[in-house]
Amino acid sequence: MSRVKIPRNKENDYTEDSAKNRRDFVKEQTGVDLTHMAQYSMDTATLPGNIENFTGIAQIPVGLAGPVLINGEHAKGEFYVPLATTEGTLVASYSRGMRLLTESGGVKTTVLESQMQRAPVFTFPDALAARNFGDWISDNMHSITQAAEATTSIGKLIKIEQYGIGPMLFLRFNLSTGDAAGQNMTNKATYAACEWIKSNYPGGANYVLSSNIDSDKKFSHLNTINTRGKRVVAEVTIPKSVLESVMNVSGHTLFKLRQISNTGALMAGNASNGAHAANGIAALYLATGQDVANVAESHASTTFTQLLDNGDYYWSVTLTSLICGTYGGGTGLATQKEALDILGCYGKDKAFKFAEIVAATVLAGDISLASSVVAGDFVASHDQYGRNRP
Repeated sequence: MSRVKIPRNKENDYTEDSAKNRRDFVKEQTGVDLTHMAQYSMDTATLPGNIENFTGIAQIPVGLAGPVLINGEHAKGEFYVPLATTEGTLVASYSRGMRLLTESGGVKTTVLESQMQRAPVFTFPDALAARNFGDWISDNMHSITQAAEATTSIGKLIKIEQYGIGPMLFLRFNLSTGDAAGQNMTNKATYAACEWIKSNYPGGANYVLSSNIDSDKKFSHLNTINTRGKRVVAEVTIPKSVLESVMNVSGHTLFKLRQISNTGALMAGNASNGAHAANGIAALYLATGQDVANVAESHASTTFTQLLDNGDYYWSVTLTSLICGTYGGGTGLATQKEALDILGCYGKDKAFKFAEIVAATVLAGDISLASSVVAGDFVASHDQYGRNRP
């Protein structure tokens, strides 16, 4: 059977004519008329670097949650958060959590660390040769740093971690990446550094650029400890009276649920001991043009709570591997830029602000879901808002 190629224009494939040719191709091959995919407002000329074989737009409903009051280092004030989702109850649940945070005086947010990794592995005849190579790396950090940073005007090499296994030495290059998520920037810088190492190490050195311990688009405990992307904390102390009036639960019952949830997460080996960080992150990422595959890493989180002596409830969520950006990638596309503009987060010097808003959103969603489970209205709310069938 001969392979039928998808039509492409080698001269300029990012035109409405090229997109229409592919929609016509789909109709010829499958009989499906892409009427709705053909309706969009963005300029096809803005799409190079974001998509290949552009055919149309997948429209996802966007809802507005909030407002949420954030008292952060970078995010300050009340924010309305755009969430793109097809899951009923999600926006309502996050809005309820945001109301609780706001009536509690706001959520405090802090970015603790920010770095992106690429982890090449170098191979040698034996472990001693690998160890000697590691010593050489430490002695030549200045030159390695120069080679890496020559590829970027933004990225800075923070450190190189070393992990020896048998005759191999795994290196994790850690770079700051400004307002970009930074995977491509880090790839390019690490490759240049490795080529310099290969050329200058006595006798040469063989390597593979990605050894998989950078855990790109995969959860790992190493990133939970060492940080990949941004390490962000969102925390709040909820007055007893506010918790009871807004959520119809007490701190005592929530704290009992926390013990159960911690035990369940430990039994299952979960990436998070919280409720559903991936929900809010994915919806916010879809709306704002983030690489949605990064949710695999970004949703890793640790919840810590305390029931205070006066009945108030302290709740924090730490996102250890939050990968996001406010410049580059899909952030400049028409609707995605609008969503970032709602938050005041498009462009330069906005990445930390956006990360704090993401963390606050996660905290709101986790508190709302946990309270719903305790109050017994979890199933009822999904029946009311989450059913889309006859």
